Amino acid sequence: MTHAAHNLAAPETGAVAAPLLSVRDLTVSVRDRGVVRPLVEGLSFDLSAGETLAIAGESGSGKSITSLALMGLLPNNVAVTSGQALLEGVDLPSLPEARMRGLRGAKVAMIFQEPMTSLNPVQRIGTQLVEAIRAHEQVGMRAAREAATLALRRVRISEPERRMGQYPHELSGGMRQRVMIAMALAMRPALLIADEPTTALDVTVQREVLDLLRDLQAETGTAIILITHDMGVVAETADRVVVMKSGRAVETGPVEQIFDAPTDRYTRDLLAAVPRLGAGAARGAPLPPEAPVPVARLVEAQVHFDIGSGFFGRPTHRVHAVEGVSFDIRQGETFGLVGESGCGKSTIAKALAGLVPHQGHVEVAGRKLSSLTASGRKAICRDVQMVFQDPMAALDPRMTVGDAVAEPLLIHGVGNPVMRRSLVKELFDKVGLGGEHMTRYPHEFSGGQRQRICVARALALQPKLIICDESVSALDVSVQARVLDLLAELQATVGVSYLFISHDMAVVENVVDRLAVMYLGQIVEMGTRDQVFGDPRHPYTQRLLDAVPIPDPARRGRTHVRPAGDMPSPIRRLGDPPDRLPLRDVGEGHLVADDTA
Repeated sequence: MTHAAHNLAAPETGAVAAPLLSVRDLTVSVRDRGVVRPLVEGLSFDLSAGETLAIAGESGSGKSITSLALMGLLPNNVAVTSGQALLEGVDLPSLPEARMRGLRGAKVAMIFQEPMTSLNPVQRIGTQLVEAIRAHEQVGMRAAREAATLALRRVRISEPERRMGQYPHELSGGMRQRVMIAMALAMRPALLIADEPTTALDVTVQREVLDLLRDLQAETGTAIILITHDMGVVAETADRVVVMKSGRAVETGPVEQIFDAPTDRYTRDLLAAVPRLGAGAARGAPLPPEAPVPVARLVEAQVHFDIGSGFFGRPTHRVHAVEGVSFDIRQGETFGLVGESGCGKSTIAKALAGLVPHQGHVEVAGRKLSSLTASGRKAICRDVQMVFQDPMAALDPRMTVGDAVAEPLLIHGVGNPVMRRSLVKELFDKVGLGGEHMTRYPHEFSGGQRQRICVARALALQPKLIICDESVSALDVSVQARVLDLLAELQATVGVSYLFISHDMAVVENVVDRLAVMYLGQIVEMGTRDQVFGDPRHPYTQRLLDAVPIPDPARRGRTHVRPAGDMPSPIRRLGDPPDRLPLRDVGEGHLVADDTA
């Protein structure tokens, strides 16, 4: 009998089924320079077979440490110091590693946030799946390969036999996450722990992965612990919720109770910070007026990358990253670019910053980028600055944050040391950080504070345009809300324009004035925020909006259109360009492509 079948066995009449997992007063502590400090303290909850329990909270709340404790994967200086975690009566933290190794995969499995770091990049997908199966079952190679192929088919991967022979880098992010789910569920474990399984994925891929987990749970009866900070995902998937803050559970209950009548202030604040589709319409701010010279303009912009190598070393294929894109950004406006990974959003940002070669007309502040000299390109950096997704990667860990913010001033020869220091202090005050922070290093700040420092650095040269490339997607919802409020305040005071790039449609609706929806390097819909969100005309825009998780458990039963197959590739043979999608005006500047996505 499989584990799933065992878990679903009906209890005797009148008997109350024992929980599959029972966590009692679990405390996990770290030993740092001789001092023992709790990371998770006194955590208790039960989980039944076939149930989904969400552990929600912001970074540092203890969610992931709890999952690692259950899996027996804690770092050397971290240990369970008290309490129990009983899986079918077996206390997991007390097991020796040799016995725990036998349970991992067979009884309890885990899916991590970033599938690329979880898969071996130098081994084929089939090799890794077969290895996982044979580690727990004494079967021959042929039977293991058949089981691996079946596992890929169960997670709805197209052409599973071909995928078995591919390497991880040949698959999209969503496909890699499906492989991880296939690997985790191959042995039909009683418990599956999913640690932020959709955070790094586009909204449509996230929807597919969540639907897939729900379908597989119904089929196998596996219990799921879902660890996330996305309350929309919690509302759509969980049966019960544990809300954690600073290592403690502050509230526990059914998902409907947590959303409809939260009792703890932290839970209420967490829910209030969640961006919701439809809330953006309440802003009602008028569009900035058109000016003779916009801050930025693209006319038929194209960015191509030639790849492959023929017999004489010549390229054979071309990546059509951006194909005939046209739009402008007004003074004091926030213009949004949305779409899935690979649609060309970030490539447009790089073209505007002069970081990639392009064709067509791209200008900033009335200056055409392709005609600039070296000194002119350096001057453009004063007009265009970028705020990236990961603030830790964008800051030099060996440089104080004050020096990091002052560096653009130094490069462009602005002022003397005393003047630069004064300007930096002013910038720190402007983004809500005091001058006392200037001598600290990046690791001494939280993620939200680091992103504020990146915003301060972007403002140092008083640019006309700041490009925010997924600049809040890695932040917790409350931190995200504070950074977005900061960007709005700065726009109101200094009149800067933003190009806001994101795949989070709820966030985009709450911050942009106008936006363009991109698909395979081309714009398929463009208009004001109210036009695109209030009356989406293109099927692809409708699909993006339909996939957004709604933080309301009462609406979890809605049906979703599931796309057939994978997104087409922007890579085509040389001499075979894609068809251009003409945009037609459906009223008051609302532009929609004529095709169907």
